[in-house]
Amino acid sequence: MSWAWFHKLGSPKWFFSWSKPWALPLFCFGCLSLLIGLVWGLVFAPADYQQGNSFRIIYIHVPVAMLAQSCYLALGAAGFVFLVWQMKMAPVFIKAMAPIGAVMSLVALVSGAIWGKPTWGTWWVWDARLTSVLVLFFLYMGIIALQNSLEDQVLANKAAAVISVVGLINLPVIKYSVVLLETLHQGPTFTLTKKPEMPAEMWLPLLFAVIGLYCFVAGVVLWRMQSEILMSEHRSSWVKQEVTKHGF
Repeated sequence: MSWAWFHKLGSPKWFFSWSKPWALPLFCFGCLSLLIGLVWGLVFAPADYQQGNSFRIIYIHVPVAMLAQSCYLALGAAGFVFLVWQMKMAPVFIKAMAPIGAVMSLVALVSGAIWGKPTWGTWWVWDARLTSVLVLFFLYMGIIALQNSLEDQVLANKAAAVISVVGLINLPVIKYSVVLLETLHQGPTFTLTKKPEMPAEMWLPLLFAVIGLYCFVAGVVLWRMQSEILMSEHRSSWVKQEVTKHGF
C-alpha cells in the first residue's frame, strides 16, 4: 500500500490545491441537507408521545453533540500525527477545527439545558454526561488559548497537540457515561448495532440533520485551513500566484 497520499497531506501547496474544489460542494450539500432535516424535524415530524413537542430540540442537540465529539477525535488524530511525524498541516487543522468544536460543544450544552428543563425539571445537574461535555468545551478553549497566546508558534503547536491527544480520554467517558453510570441523560439516540427505537418519520430528519452538519463543518474547516495556509505561506511564490490569479 502506498503512503504517498499521506505524506502529500503535509504539503500546504498540495493540500490547498486538493481541497479547493471540495469546500464549496460540501458546504452547499451540508446546508441543503441540514435545512431539510431541520424543517422536516421541527415542523413536520410527529410529536413524541411522552415529551410532546419539547423533544424537537433533538434535531439540534443530537447533531451538534455528535459533531462536538467527532471534532475532538479529529483533533486528537491530528495532534498524534504532528507529535509523531511533525506534519506541517496538522497544527493548521487543529487551529481551523478547534473553534468549530468549541461552538458545537457550547451549543450542545445550551440546547441540552433547554431540553432538560421540561424533561428533568432543571436546567443543569452535575450528571456524568453533562459534566464530561463541559470538560470537552474547556479542552477546546484551552487548545484555542494556547495556539493564540503563545508567541513561540512551535511551542504553541506542540502544546495544543499534546492537549488534543491527552484529552481523548474524555471521549469514552462522554460516550459510555449513559450506559455504565446512573445518569438522568437518556441513552444513545443512534447506534450501529440496533435499529432506532423512533419511527422513521422521526429519525430520518435527524439523519439528514446529522449528515448535513457534518458536511457543513467539513466545508467550513477546509475554507479555514485554506485561509490559514495563505496567511502562513504568504511569502511563497505559489501563494503569490494564487493571489494574483484569484484576487484573494
